[in-house]
Amino acid sequence: MWTEQEILMILQGLWETVIIVGVSTFFGYILGMPLGVLLAVTDTDGIKPHPMLYKILDVITNVLRSVPFIILLVVLIPLTRAIVGKSYGTAATIVPLVIAAAPFIGRMVESSIKEVDHGVIEAAQSMGAGTFKIIWNVLLAEARTSLLVGVTIAFGTILGYSAMAGAVGGGGLGSIAIRYGYNRWQPNILWPCVIILVLLVQLFQYLGMKISRDLDRRRS
Repeated sequence: MWTEQEILMILQGLWETVIIVGVSTFFGYILGMPLGVLLAVTDTDGIKPHPMLYKILDVITNVLRSVPFIILLVVLIPLTRAIVGKSYGTAATIVPLVIAAAPFIGRMVESSIKEVDHGVIEAAQSMGAGTFKIIWNVLLAEARTSLLVGVTIAFGTILGYSAMAGAVGGGGLGSIAIRYGYNRWQPNILWPCVIILVLLVQLFQYLGMKISRDLDRRRS
């Protein structure tokens, strides 16, 4: 059914996909977490309202989120080439993935923080806690379960984007599925790639939800 070369190619694609999604999710949160915190903190009902800053961040986030990923891939080719030296392959896929993921993650972080009970925030403020301490010890601490659920959602979304990047020379299972499964119509390559991608999402979602449930039990 599969040659040894095809099996090795699929395994290589799986490894590339794990690297792409893992690194992209990490750097997506490096950019998206501060963005989400700033959006939540500077909103009108935040702990440090700043309408002008919030409006600027809100517009930037909405603009980036509204651009279809396949178009963003093409638009960012010059930036990708400037950062990694080429516009195709595993490393090149990470650049547009991070830029696409950051505003998406920022919105999820903002939403998670805004779910925190205002009574807890007011109690911290009444005890003289500073802004940074409230953000770290109250907002992020109280929202950690929701934030963890957001990581699982982000992982699935970035994984889907990574597969889409295969259409323009990205690496991983998406590239293999498109180059061999679709362009050459090799179902024995296409379907294993699709199934592995689905299983990856399900596995990470299961682990993320299990950890979040465990955290909820510890809090209660």
